[in-house]
Amino acid sequence: MSSHAFLPDTLSPAPTRERFPAMAAARRRGDAVFTLLCLVAFALVVLPLASILWTVFARGADALTWSVFTEVTNGISGGLLNAIEGTLVLSLGALAWAAPAGVAAGIYLAEHGHGAWAAIVRFLADVLVGVPSIVLGYVSYITMVVWLGWQFSVLAGVITLGVLVLPYIVRFTELSMRQNPPALRESAYALGCREYVATLRILLPAARSGVVTGILLSLAISVGETAPLIYTVGWSNYLWTGRLTQEPIGYLTYVIWSFINQPFPSAHALAYAAAVLVVAVVLAIKILARVLLRRRGG
Repeated sequence: MSSHAFLPDTLSPAPTRERFPAMAAARRRGDAVFTLLCLVAFALVVLPLASILWTVFARGADALTWSVFTEVTNGISGGLLNAIEGTLVLSLGALAWAAPAGVAAGIYLAEHGHGAWAAIVRFLADVLVGVPSIVLGYVSYITMVVWLGWQFSVLAGVITLGVLVLPYIVRFTELSMRQNPPALRESAYALGCREYVATLRILLPAARSGVVTGILLSLAISVGETAPLIYTVGWSNYLWTGRLTQEPIGYLTYVIWSFINQPFPSAHALAYAAAVLVVAVVLAIKILARVLLRRRGG
């Protein structure tokens, strides 16, 4: 029997929308519903952010006078020079020790992170990310402010903020180092480079975009923190004299948290001015971090 006996005389045409109007209409309805859900999800993300930015910048733009940058806070009026200085001291001071420690730990996890000790370090870093910052601040208050007798001080705040951002730097560094192609390491060893030379002179520079991104995001986190600083730094209307202990210091997020609850227009103006500065700095850091990530991906 011929194999062609079971074939039809003519081939059936492919299904079309004209032949199945109900199926085509159902697909159009499904596409419309999916598009609507995407628009709703987009609005849920964008509208709150746009509302926050509009409120902060619309109310804070008028409050950004020259005196904000040149005068210290005087009660609930004056300027924000002391708070700006304190924010820079605390954030940069935290990165001064957290960035080297985090990068070193990330390099270790990427290059030698296969044993039990590395698993413990990763677990502790992940747990530390989930600890509420106010809990970390309270622990720092008990240990450093009270037990060690440092009182409200820059050193207590710097250590607390550094511990807060340390796991982010560790994980970003590890992930960035792991993205280096194996051929890069093999080429370094083939040229006779020692392990530390290959790591510090070849592998780490190749991953610098991701490492710097982690450091920048940690800086943004430290700039926007309030809760741990309330327990460790306190507040001061004066400029910092340089003492590491037994001297409180001002910072911008305290102005936002405290002054907005005062029933005075001058306090509200300072609160919105501080909010503009914090949001602008955080947005600038986030944008720079995204640019570095895209450069790394490209």
